[in-house]
Amino acid sequence: MGDFHQPGEITTLHRFGNTDLNKLEAAIKKLSRLRPIALVLPTIFSELEGTALPKILEELKEVKYLNQIIVTLGRFNKEQFKYAKKFFSVLPQEVKLIWNDSTRIKKLYKLLDDENVSAGKDGKGRSAWLAYGYVLAIEKPQVIVLHDCDIQTYSREFLARLCYPVVNHNLDFEFCKGYYLRVTDRMHGRVTRLFVTPLLRAFRTLLGDLDFLKYLDSFRYPLAGEFSMITDLARANRIPGDWGLEVGVLAEVYRNCSKKRICQVDLCETYEHKHQPLSEENVETGLMKMCIDISKTLFTTMASAGIIFSDGFFRTLRITYLRKAQIFIERYENDAAINGLFFDRHQEAKAVEAFTNGLKLAGEQFLENPIGTPLIPNWSRVISAIPEFFEMLIDAVEHDNK
Repeated sequence: MGDFHQPGEITTLHRFGNTDLNKLEAAIKKLSRLRPIALVLPTIFSELEGTALPKILEELKEVKYLNQIIVTLGRFNKEQFKYAKKFFSVLPQEVKLIWNDSTRIKKLYKLLDDENVSAGKDGKGRSAWLAYGYVLAIEKPQVIVLHDCDIQTYSREFLARLCYPVVNHNLDFEFCKGYYLRVTDRMHGRVTRLFVTPLLRAFRTLLGDLDFLKYLDSFRYPLAGEFSMITDLARANRIPGDWGLEVGVLAEVYRNCSKKRICQVDLCETYEHKHQPLSEENVETGLMKMCIDISKTLFTTMASAGIIFSDGFFRTLRITYLRKAQIFIERYENDAAINGLFFDRHQEAKAVEAFTNGLKLAGEQFLENPIGTPLIPNWSRVISAIPEFFEMLIDAVEHDNK
């Protein structure tokens, strides 16, 4: 995104297209002596059989500055885990696999349940959370970097730009969120474009320019799965275990960080990964599930700050959101026209209608159960409840990796 505008509440680090990658990587390698870096890769088995992850590994083979790569595996059986060990063994860095479905790790999850510090249900949030715990347990890395494993357009520059703002202690950032352009022959990123941004604008219309809303609205791609952070944030942050993960992380960062220590960075020329179906007929999957979980995460976060919600408020919110989203559709259509992109206004409108229904369901579910699904506890609380947990986690991971 070729500009240098600083429009929001947080620092934006742009990509001007003239990066000397070798120079950037050399700087990161030197800086990582003081702040060692752990890369966390949450993955599922289908990604090992896809086309994106093998390309990612080819790029990672050339990266010299990573202290450790931690692959957290979701829903792997025994044979798939054996395959994963061989699959990731091509990497020259120190690699640890966290097998979330191993007998040893399942015992740890049960222990957490028994001690009332449950890590919640299986999912990306829980898998990532356990990886953060392992990083804290080994006490080596000072920076955690996370990105998804389905990125078709991955490159070493992508990773380097994600690492640099936090590993460089002179910049004084504690959290960095990635963003990127989601365009091929058409615009992608429907949940961000047609739901999150117009919803935040609707909230601001109804509630005024609350600092938290301005903060969230400052992120160019709030649902991006890529970020870097100092390890102390992993100790302090609670996170959702559902599709509200990305927004929930931003909410926790807002709670635990000064805004001047939060930034976002443009990672690449363009970004392509697998696309979720809208699934307007099934609210338990696809973008509908994402829309509902994001809404409830926002409602719970804002209610905890003293905002009072009612059925009447939610009805007004839906109307305001719908109008905002319709205005955005017009803007996107104009943007597509000047850039020669394909634009299906009917499908865009269908998505907004589905999201409006999702917003309605989320409001109803929130009023019925305002607390909703509890956030995964932060690691400070877990260690307070089970002081020996880190040693148990290291032991489980080491045994599984033998």
